[in-house]
Amino acid sequence: MKVCIIQPFYSEKYEDAGACFADMLRLMDECDDTLDLIVLPEYCDIPVKTPDAEAFRRCIEEFRPILSRKIPALAKRCGALVFANYASPTENGYKNTTHAFDRSGREIGRYDKAHPAPSETKTAEQGGNGLDCAYSYSYAKPYILEAEGLRIGFLTCYDFYMYEEFPQIARENVDIVVGCSHQRTDTHHALEVIGEFLAYNTNAYLIRSAVSMGADSPVCGCSMVVSPKGEMLLNMKNDVGLGVCEIDVNEKYLKPAGYLGALRSHHDYIEEGRRPWLYRPAGSMMIPSDDLLPYPRICAHRGFNTVAPENSMPAFGAAIALGAEEIEFDLWSTKDGELVSIHDCDLERVSDGTGKVWDYTYDELLRFDFGKKCGDAFAGLRIVRFEEILRKFACTVIMNIHVKIWDVDSMDHQYRRISDLLHQYDCHKHCYMMGSTDRSFAEFRRIAPDVNLCVGWDGNKTDMLSMVDRAVALGAEKIQLFKPYFDQTTVDAAKAHGIRTNVFYADDPEEARRYAEMGIDCILTNDYLRIRNALKK
Repeated sequence: MKVCIIQPFYSEKYEDAGACFADMLRLMDECDDTLDLIVLPEYCDIPVKTPDAEAFRRCIEEFRPILSRKIPALAKRCGALVFANYASPTENGYKNTTHAFDRSGREIGRYDKAHPAPSETKTAEQGGNGLDCAYSYSYAKPYILEAEGLRIGFLTCYDFYMYEEFPQIARENVDIVVGCSHQRTDTHHALEVIGEFLAYNTNAYLIRSAVSMGADSPVCGCSMVVSPKGEMLLNMKNDVGLGVCEIDVNEKYLKPAGYLGALRSHHDYIEEGRRPWLYRPAGSMMIPSDDLLPYPRICAHRGFNTVAPENSMPAFGAAIALGAEEIEFDLWSTKDGELVSIHDCDLERVSDGTGKVWDYTYDELLRFDFGKKCGDAFAGLRIVRFEEILRKFACTVIMNIHVKIWDVDSMDHQYRRISDLLHQYDCHKHCYMMGSTDRSFAEFRRIAPDVNLCVGWDGNKTDMLSMVDRAVALGAEKIQLFKPYFDQTTVDAAKAHGIRTNVFYADDPEEARRYAEMGIDCILTNDYLRIRNALKK
């Protein structure tokens, strides 16, 4: 693939705006049809330093309309993918946006700068440029664009300093990181270090375009192409013009994972030993992953459901606040495909609704009260979505997720949707999926091999080792025993195969102690505090 970086001259004199913009357009005209991918710098519509927010806006209003026509035409004329950063209008002003165009000139993606700089977030009265940055104050996974079989990630200027974002991008298995940038205060050496560090950590090509601040400037510039090895393939320093480079987008860098270790990417090697609860994503609230959290454990079945409605946010929150290592909840799907937490497929037992969950859309289910039957104090509770649980409690507790839809052949099993949500909320290592249908496990493992599985009871009342055998065949990490269809031989056989054992369930302290003495790893209970206190003693 032949890539091209455009590095125009950037003046600190506002009166040079027209000339600098015209020079950038001329550089675009020098591009030809031998190119496959073209990247332009940040703020193509603001080619000079602006003295205030009013001048900043004037540049946008004068130059953005020209770019909105010129850039698609460039992509079409050259038959190249083109990435250019210029403002996109919103109801509240403008956003800092990188626009992506395919070879026909069709816009195929937009990346809004994840980390707007202080000069962008501050209002004109505060000395800033007052961009619309409202989108940046809520959770968003790294933006990935898929084009021509490539996975393309993005960073814009200030984003390059958020090094904690690098492993997030790496987890997305990107091939290229497009960087539209200025970084006007950093030396060439610093920019080179950041760029090489980024490419090496993401195992992707970095294609970064910036602006030249003059032949003698010690800062900014350094439009570059860096390989997944962290090798600088092209560095424009202060040059004004086009930088062209050939890359092999299929190249990935594998290295020994430790001395004499197997070949792996740097990211995979680092992830093996990462201690993310130190910093990601919930800081001090984050606990070790399911593979690392010690046993034995107590799992709050449907949350702490003796004090709050089962499968509700209050029940989950109460259990977590009291120190539950795990919570268990169930997933069904609504008529319109929303994943919701409810144990029965029927509504009558836990709400004032009637019929099946799948007979209603999610919005229709919101009409029903899911709290009052547990007591007037909970009146008004609504059914909770899977995503709400993840958004609130991801990585603060291990989640035993009983996916009821997997056991119904006629339903959409939503494997991809479930996997995507777990990864979106960085919860794939803080949960495991429980069910009773082995073919569902096999399909989900194909899609999400990094999520643990727990084999549930399939109705076999005679063979005490059948669950262990199924888990071994599936490569599952756990089984969930269903009383009374197990004994000590079941537990011992599971341990011999390195399989963890849950038991459903124990609300009586003496029964819980008996299960603990058998060596069962995790006890599910409806009465979390009572069982926790009993086992502590």
